[in-house]
Amino acid sequence: MLHELRSVYPVRDYYLILEFDESEYRVINLRPFLDGPVFEPLKNPAFFRQVRVDPDAGTVVWPNGADIDPDVLYVKSVPLVLPEEAGT
Repeated sequence: MLHELRSVYPVRDYYLILEFDESEYRVINLRPFLDGPVFEPLKNPAFFRQVRVDPDAGTVVWPNGADIDPDVLYVKSVPLVLPEEAGT
């Protein structure tokens, strides 16, 4: 299944909130993905926060050219649950 990102919000400690098509929000911890030379700069929190969505690729990208397949992001992420949806 192809998943396309609409927006991305960097949050603490290498987490991203991802908005996929159909306004589905998911959360992912990218720390396990930060291996290899292209991902090394992402270990710097200021650089990590420079993430954006490339509309042509439909996925997250950083200024150094690092990107992650949107289907991998979808599969490895979990649904974002708001407090009122969680019953708290």
